[in-house]
Amino acid sequence: MAGWMWLRCVLGPHLQRIHRSPDHSQPEGRAGRRQGWTYQPGSLEKHADSILGWASVLWSLSYYSSPLLLCYLYRKGYICSSKLVPVSQYVGTVLVCLLGVACLRGWGRWKNSEYLQFLTVLEETKNNHTQANKKKLRCYDFDFSHWPADFSWTEVNNPKLSKAGVSLLKPEPRLRGAADGVLNSVRTLPCHIISFLIAHSFGRRMLYPGSVGLLQKAMRQMLQQGQAKLIEEFDGQRNKLIACDGNEIDTMFVDRRRDGGRKGKTLVICCEGNAGFYEVGCMNTPLEGGYSVLGWNHPGFGGSTGVPFPQNEANAMDVVIQFAIHKLGFQLNDIVVYAWSIGGFTASWAAMSYPEIQSLVLDASFDDLLPLALKVMPDSWRPLVQHTVRQYMNLNNAEQLIKYQGPVLLIRRTRDEIITTTGPEDIMSNRGNNLLLKLLQFRYPKIMTDEGVRVVRQWLGASDHLEEASVYSGYEVDDDWCVSVLQSYQADRDVLFPWSVGEDMTLEGRRQLALFLARKYMRNFETTHCTALPASEFHSPWRL
Repeated sequence: MAGWMWLRCVLGPHLQRIHRSPDHSQPEGRAGRRQGWTYQPGSLEKHADSILGWASVLWSLSYYSSPLLLCYLYRKGYICSSKLVPVSQYVGTVLVCLLGVACLRGWGRWKNSEYLQFLTVLEETKNNHTQANKKKLRCYDFDFSHWPADFSWTEVNNPKLSKAGVSLLKPEPRLRGAADGVLNSVRTLPCHIISFLIAHSFGRRMLYPGSVGLLQKAMRQMLQQGQAKLIEEFDGQRNKLIACDGNEIDTMFVDRRRDGGRKGKTLVICCEGNAGFYEVGCMNTPLEGGYSVLGWNHPGFGGSTGVPFPQNEANAMDVVIQFAIHKLGFQLNDIVVYAWSIGGFTASWAAMSYPEIQSLVLDASFDDLLPLALKVMPDSWRPLVQHTVRQYMNLNNAEQLIKYQGPVLLIRRTRDEIITTTGPEDIMSNRGNNLLLKLLQFRYPKIMTDEGVRVVRQWLGASDHLEEASVYSGYEVDDDWCVSVLQSYQADRDVLFPWSVGEDMTLEGRRQLALFLARKYMRNFETTHCTALPASEFHSPWRL
C-alpha cells in the first residue's frame, strides 16, 4: 500500500497553489474573497522540482534550436556512429539520473500531508465525478493535464460538426481545366511543401507567440497570480472541455447571475489575442463591468492542448459555446462574444455559426490576416506568403462577420502599432477601418457607394475626437432623421441584410446615413494595441 502511494506521488501532477481548504464551505450568496496560499513543498521535493524544471527549460531550448544545432554538429563531423555511441551513453546516464530525481521528488511528496490530501481529492474526483468532488478539486491549482474533463462535445448532438470538425469558410479555388490542374499541381508542389513547413514551424509561432513553451514558462508566475485572483476574489470555476478534435480547452467561468442585475444574466465569452491568456487578458474588462464571464485559452495556450490553427480554434470556440448552453444554462440570446485582436477570428466565426447570439464586440481587430502578414515579410516572398496564409492561416474575419445579422461594435485603437500596415502614426492604415467598411458595404450597399465610402474614410482619418466631431458636423448629420429613415425601412420590410435603404435618396442624405452608421458601428479608443480596455469603454452595440 505504501509503495503504491509513493508511486502515485512520483507520477502525480505538480501542485502550485491551494486556493482554500477543501473542507471549508463557501457561504451562500455573494462570493467573498477566499484566502489562498502557495503550496510549500519540503526541501527534498523543492530541490528535485528545481532540477527537473531546469531540465525542462534546457530541453525546450534544445528543441527550438535543434535545426541549427544539427547543422553545426554535421559540419563538425559529430553525426557518425563513432561519435553517437558515447553521446547516447551520456544521454542515457542523464536520463537515469533524472529518473532518480523524480523518485526523490515522489518521496518528498509522500511525506507532505497537503500533497497527500490533494492526491486523495484528485483520485476521488476521477473515480466519482460529482459536483461535491469537483468543488473540492477546484480548491487546487495543479498541472491541468491531470484535470478530469468537465464537458465533451460528445455530450450534445451538434449538426455543425463534420468528421474534420466544424465548418470554415474556404478560399474560392481558381477554375482550371483538368490538364492545367494537373500541371499546375506539379509545378506548385515545391511551394505547397515550403508553405506547409513554414506554417507548422516558425509561421504558427510568429502568429501565436503565446503557444511557445518558453514564453509560457517565463509568464508562469503572472498566470498563476491571475488565476488565483479569478478564483479567490471572483469565485471563478475552472473547467476542462474536450473539443471534437480531441484538444483539451482550459476555461474559467465567473457567475454573476445570483447578484440579480441585468448584466449578471448576460454571459460575455472572451476571445484572447495571440499572446493573451484568460488569466491576464481581456476577460477582466467585462468582469469589472459586472457581467458573467467565460474565458478560454487558445489551443496550445496555458492548460489547453493542441496547436492554434484556424480549424482547431473554431473547434475550441464551438465546444465553449456548447458548454455555455448545455452546462452553464445560458440561452444564445443571453451571450455576448467579445474579442481582442486576433481573437476576432473565433468571435466572428461564432457570430456566423450561432447567429442567435445577443451581440458581438471586436476590439483592435482586423479584416484579413494577409495584409498584415505581407507587412512583416520580404516583398520577394509575396506569392509564398499569400499561399501559406490562404491555405493554413486564413483568418478571414470580414468574410465571417458579414454573415452575422446581429448588433456589432468595433473598437479602434487610434495609436495601434500592430494592425496598421505602415505605422501607428498613419491611422488610415489600421485594418480595423477595412473591417468597418466591408461590414457597412455589405449591410447598406446603396448608402455605401463611392461617395459614402469617401465620407466615411474622411471620418476615419480624423486624428482626434475634435476633428472627428468637426467632420461629422461639417456634413450636418441629423441623428434623429437618420434613425427615422432606418426605422421606417425596417418597419416596412423587416428584411435581413443587405438593405436597399438609400436607393432613391439624395447624395446629401446618403452621406448623412453613411457617417451616422459609421459612428454607431465603431468607437475610437485613444491608446495603443496592448493597453487593457477599461470597463467604462465596454458598451453594448447599437440597436436600431
